[in-house]
Amino acid sequence: MEVEQRQAVRFLFLKLHPEWRRLPAELQIKHKAEFARTVREFRARLLLRTYSLMGTRGDSDLLFWQAAPSIETLQAFETAVFSTRLGSYLETTASYLSMTKRSVYDFPDDPETGQRLSIKPADCKYLFVYPFIKTREWYRLPQETRQDMMAEHVRIGRQYTGVRVNTTYSFGLDDQEFVVTFESESPDDFLDLVMELRGSAASAYTERDTPVFTCIQMSIWDALDSLGGSRANKGRASEHGAGDRFIEVGTLDEVPEGTSKRVYLDADAVALFNVSGTVYAVNDRCPHGRASLSEGSIDPNTCVLTCPWHEGTFALADGRRLSGPPRVGVEAFDVRVVDDRILVRRRGQEPQIGRETMSVTDASPENG
Repeated sequence: MEVEQRQAVRFLFLKLHPEWRRLPAELQIKHKAEFARTVREFRARLLLRTYSLMGTRGDSDLLFWQAAPSIETLQAFETAVFSTRLGSYLETTASYLSMTKRSVYDFPDDPETGQRLSIKPADCKYLFVYPFIKTREWYRLPQETRQDMMAEHVRIGRQYTGVRVNTTYSFGLDDQEFVVTFESESPDDFLDLVMELRGSAASAYTERDTPVFTCIQMSIWDALDSLGGSRANKGRASEHGAGDRFIEVGTLDEVPEGTSKRVYLDADAVALFNVSGTVYAVNDRCPHGRASLSEGSIDPNTCVLTCPWHEGTFALADGRRLSGPPRVGVEAFDVRVVDDRILVRRRGQEPQIGRETMSVTDASPENG
């Protein structure tokens, strides 16, 4: 029997104590810089998205949405966060632990619905999160009856094409049964969807679906600045160009020649490709339909990447759009390979057209 490679998923909501805002400006800047560096150190170890709740709730200010191969990684992240000086002014207001799992319901029209074993967030501005519990009567219904109700539920959801749902499972791991998240560019669409779902047959078997958290996606710097106090611009400068540093995202053993792998750099998913011994990196999200480009195909002779959904093509070397539905290219990253470690950094603002990535055979410790 094949073992499913699930992910542990965590939603960590934090509240800032108001005493912090009364600290001297110089301390606030140092606290933010230290906190941001600590968070960024985990960017290659787990999926990590940062959200602000300032202005949307009174009991939470920050959300860290995390997905990792193990619960221990999530634990290490929280320990690191609370070991910072800013962490001493933060308290946990809500925490939801869950895992990815295949759905027990079938949706033949969309085989991916409910079948995702890895979290693949969209790049939407808003995230809506809530814990969810079904009544015990729901589980006593015949499977066929529940299947019909869930099919209706999904049909309603598909009418709202701008809203994307992720459902993870908490049975035995936490107090809720599920954690449900919706990603959208528009709160209006989400509000209308929830109102319509209230009339579905399955909704009658909901025991609890609150509290609901409305979250706005931001970089870690912008999320910290949303807390108030002195802005962190000076803290960013003190990192000596941290955004230009190479970050380890994997090893060559994890991306053998002719394969690809999805990794993370900050909040961005990055697709790695090993083509004839040269490692390339581009943004994993297709700009057209948000497909995962790490699942696309590569022509090793031309280094052309084809999107798995609508067959748009891109040049791996610089991310240029070559053909198909996409109107723009994808972001390409600089890559180095040092001692079998794959290092990636975001490219500068200067044009990068034609710039080559580093071949495995060209890598050396001096290039690190």
